[in-house]
Parts: sequence; structure tokens; C-alpha cells
Amino acid sequence: MSAGRHINSLSQSWCTPPKYVEVVKRFFDGNLSLDPCSNEYSLVKAKNKFSLPQNDGLKEIWNYPTIYVNPPYGIDKERKTTIKNWLAKCAGAYREYNSEVLALIPVAANTAHWKKYVFTQAHGICFLYDTRLKFLENGKDGGKGAPMACAMIYWGNRFKRFYDMFIEYGAVVDISFLIGEKIGDDRKNKMESLKF
Repeated sequence: MSAGRHINSLSQSWCTPPKYVEVVKRFFDGNLSLDPCSNEYSLVKAKNKFSLPQNDGLKEIWNYPTIYVNPPYGIDKERKTTIKNWLAKCAGAYREYNSEVLALIPVAANTAHWKKYVFTQAHGICFLYDTRLKFLENGKDGGKGAPMACAMIYWGNRFKRFYDMFIEYGAVVDISFLIGEKIGDDRKNKMESLKF
């Protein structure tokens, strides 16, 4: 998750729990092209991976068909980046390269980065049932859960598959109608009244 970045913890290598790694791999039929936030303990095992200090995933090009992102949740003071930078890259990979992207992030629906990169550019959200998701810390089960709820976000054109694969893990919501270029006038008027 941290790709070697310093966050608000002593650990620098938080990893996706095995059950979520497995469903991500199944979703992509085992063809996971890129993990831009990898570390030495990651279970993701994508064909291509970026990890600090060798490769900063935010500076690399994400022209890959299938991408899984478990970004750092804290602030990287050295690089002056936050999770909003990672969400911008996720949305950009879908928009620029037609990549399918899954991202495991904290639920922060009231933030500007959710409004800008999730609600108006993603196609689906799975609000995970695990209330305190237990990330692996340096490759081991640390036992302590995350202090916030988490969600799997999907940018791509196979929402039905996303729904079918992730409904077992949480409440899945289709938000594709929020994407401006794909909605009719009456829905567009409703969206404008929400004033994101």
C-alpha cells in the first residue's frame, strides 16, 4: 500500500489482505498488468510493479490494460503527495488508456478527491463489509484493523462483472450515471442540482 512511502505509522509496507488480492485476480482473470504501489511483501504479484525507491508509481506511465492500486493513505511529505494524486492517476489511466482499474481506498465521500475522481469518473463502488479491514503489515497479519471503512473503486466498462465479483464483499453501487458524457439531460439536470 505504501510503496515505501512514510505515512502515519512505523510500517512502510502495508499489503492488501489475501481475500481481496484473490478477488482482484479473479476479476482480471489472472491477468493483472500493473501494481503501481507495490512493495517487497505484496501478494498481488502483478506482471509489472512500481515501488520506491526504484520507481515512483506516480511518475510512471500507467498504459496497462489491468491495474490494481492500494495507495498510501497518508501524506508523503517528501514527495508532497496524497491519496488524491493516486486517484487522479487511476481516473487518468481509464480515460487516457482505457485501462480497467481497481483501487482499495478509505471511504471519504465528503472529500474533494472523492467528488472529483470517484463520483464523477469511476463506474462502481464496493463499500466493503469489513468494518476494520486488516492489512498485512510488512507481510504479516498485524491483527489491528484500519481505523476507517474502506471501499473498492472501479474504473472500467464491465460493471456487471464488478458487481458479480464484489457483491460477496460489500454493498456494490453503480455510479456510472454520474459520469457527465454518458448521461441524459434529465439525469444531468439532477446531477447539476447536487453541486459537487
